[in-house]
Formats: sequence, C-alpha cells, structure tokens
Amino acid sequence: MNAARRLPGDDDRVTGGGAPPVRTDTIVAVATAPGRGAVGIVRLSGPRALEIAARCVRPMPAADRSLYTCTIHTTDDPTHILDRGLVASFRAPRSYTGEDVVELQVHGGRYVPDRVAVALVGAGARPAERGEFTTRAVLNGKLDLVQAEAIGALIDARSSAEHRMALHGLSGALTREIAVLREHILATEALLAYDLDFPEEDDGPVSRDQVRAAAIRAHDTVLRMLATAPAATLGRDGAIVVLAGPPNAGKSSLFNALIGEARTIVSDEPGTTRDAVEVMLDTEPWPLRLVDTAGLRDADGTAERLGIEVSERYLRHANVVVACEESPTALDAVRATVARLTQAPIVGAWTKSDLRPGDVAPSAPDTFLVSAATGDGVDALRAGILATVLAARETPDATTPAITSARQRASLELARAELEAFLAEWESGTLPVPVAGTHLRAATAALDEIIGTIGTEEVLARVFSSFCVGK
Repeated sequence: MNAARRLPGDDDRVTGGGAPPVRTDTIVAVATAPGRGAVGIVRLSGPRALEIAARCVRPMPAADRSLYTCTIHTTDDPTHILDRGLVASFRAPRSYTGEDVVELQVHGGRYVPDRVAVALVGAGARPAERGEFTTRAVLNGKLDLVQAEAIGALIDARSSAEHRMALHGLSGALTREIAVLREHILATEALLAYDLDFPEEDDGPVSRDQVRAAAIRAHDTVLRMLATAPAATLGRDGAIVVLAGPPNAGKSSLFNALIGEARTIVSDEPGTTRDAVEVMLDTEPWPLRLVDTAGLRDADGTAERLGIEVSERYLRHANVVVACEESPTALDAVRATVARLTQAPIVGAWTKSDLRPGDVAPSAPDTFLVSAATGDGVDALRAGILATVLAARETPDATTPAITSARQRASLELARAELEAFLAEWESGTLPVPVAGTHLRAATAALDEIIGTIGTEEVLARVFSSFCVGK
C-alpha cells in the first residue's frame, strides 16, 4: 500500500492501535462565502473549542445546542469589541464533526468574520484546511466517504436533478446498497471457507454451482450500480442540446427565447455567432445544457472555420440537436447535413413562424413551428426536446441511489473486474481455491474504499481537496 501523504496538522494527530486518526488540535474557519451578506458564521472544532471560544466570547453559552447573544472581543483586550452576535456550542459527540464545536453568528461581509477568526487563532486555534471539518466528521464516524462526497455535491449542485441525487447520497441509501453488495461477496467467500475448513461435514462439499451463483449475484449487483453512473453525469452536466443551422436561420434568437433572456447577440448579419455559447436550464427530470453554435457553412476566414469546427465538435457529443431553418425544404437540407455530423436524435425547428401564413404547419411530428419574436411554439419545442432526452434516458428512479463520483465509479469498476476474474478462474478450475478467492477479497477491499472503511489519509485528501475551507 502506498504511504499516506502528510496533511497539514499531522504533527498534532495521535493514533492508537487500529483506530482511525484522532486530531488533537482545534481548527477555525469562516464557514460562509466571502462577500457582502447579512450573517457570517465562524466555526471552531476540536478538543479545546470551548476553552478557546471562552477567551473571546462573553458570556459563553450556558447550555449546549441553543443560541445565546454574546459579545465577541479580542483575546488580549476584552474591551476591544469585534461584534455582538449569536453563539452556540455543541459538545462531542453531538456535533457535525463529532468533536466539541462552537459556532459564532456575526454580522456578514468580509471584515467582521475575518477579524473574529483571527482573534480565535490568537486564542489558540489553527486555521482550517479545505474540507477539514468534514474530514474530521468522517474520521470520527459521523459520516462515511459517500455521504461526505454527497455534501460536496449538494454545495455545488446546479440543478434539481443534481440536488436530488446529492440528498440521496447524504441519506445513506448508497452506503446501504454497497453494504448489501459487500455482504453478497463475503457470503461467496464464506462458501469457499466452509468448503475448505469443513469438507467432511454431513452437508457434503459446497457445489461449484452454488459458489458460481453467489458470485454472479454479486457481479450483477455491481453492474446494476455502475449503470446509474451515466444518469448521475446527466444530472450534473445536463443533456447537451445543440442548436444547429446555417447563418441567419434564427438560432440565436431561438436560443434566447428558450432560456428567457438575451444571452447572445442577435443580428441579421450572417456569421454573428463564431463560438459556442452554453446555458444550463434547470428542467425536470433532467437539466438541459443549451448550446448556440456558429452557423454551418463554407467558411471564408480562419476565425469562421474555427467557429464551425467548434460547432461540429459539439454536434458529435450532443444528446439532442435542434436543426433550425426558415422553410421546410431548407430544414430538410439542414437535417441531412447535421445527420452526417452526429448520432444524436434531431428535432426540427421551423423558425420565424410569425412571418409565415397562419395556415402553414409542419407535417413531421418531430418538427416545431416556432417564433422567437412572439414566443409561439417555444414551450412546445422545449417539451419536445425533453421528450427526446427521456426517450434515450428514462426518468430517474427515486428509490435507486446513483454512483455520483469518479472515485466511486473507479472502485466499483475494480470490484467488477475482480469478480469477473474470480468467475473466469472458478469456471476453468485452473487455480487452487484459496488463490481464486483472493479476487473476492480484492473486490471487498474496493467496496471498503468507497465508504472509507479502510480509507487512508491519501484517499481523504483526494475527496476533500475541492471542499471550501469552512466545510
């Protein structure tokens, strides 16, 4: 196993036996985002949190888990008041980190919270590193790594789908699913152990088919869990919906109408859009990542050619393409051009309907008559795009937890590979049973890393590197 990378504050940690690391210093950070705001929260955590807070807070809260109005001052001069705010204490283990915690709610902005944090550092605390509060929660058994990652995803969520999946992970549903899978693998390993240790029991030897069936059950569960990863990616990044067509076909106007505001320059001059413009729409059940692209045409200049190459690259990765043109014949030509550049389903948008006779309507069911100027047909087009996305990716199952991080997916892929290696060797019978069984142990270890059962400091550092300091 690789040696664990040292983290800031390692000198202040003590470990004993096989217990997880215990941090003996006390940390402080501003837990709210920088900038102007009504309230700023300063958080202390560690064995000396109450003692350190008492040097700067008067009076200290008389009881835990209740807010008290207090005066916050500097350590060396109690008459130097920094703010008057609300303070609450949370004694271990009934806190977010599992340690003694003190939270100070002061007036927002940059100056006051920072000055309070500086005062607490002067009283004996250490500035926290990124994600260190949640790291301590994991080390103290308040959260597992899956739940910790879900907290990061919840903070970073940009859509209702991503928010929904993050809450699911935080609830422990994925952890329970992994625990069940782990039991399946351990049950397979137990069958091997029983056959090796008690071959002469009255029940007779364990049949090879019985072992194979147990391993296949575990393998199928891994595949089912891995199958949720694309949905998590779709919820995070959105379905890529590319508006494509020749210059002056109304793409940018339609793009602005779909998002409800002017985000791109709209002009009658061909070639206005020379680069892709993206906007995420928070729609249910999946967000849509709308992309306005340069017009498809034969480019005259280098800049135009580069813009068209960007358009073609987006088309190759699109989930849905909206082909835009002003007439049925021209729209058919655009569809044919787009079909050569992408495998994605194509929805037709017959643009500028306000300039067409009222009795004209598209005959194809996947073509929509729209007007960016009046808004006619825009809602129907948006619904058609969503229906096309759902045809390829069904509505998410609220009861099935999703694999939401690359780390979780990599560990599950490792477990899948180890189970497949075991099954191959079990079928061939070329290796002794104890040797084949090492693949089961490796699969179990991969699952343990997901939830942090055997997590090292290196794994923790990777998980929490993207967290904000106050979390």
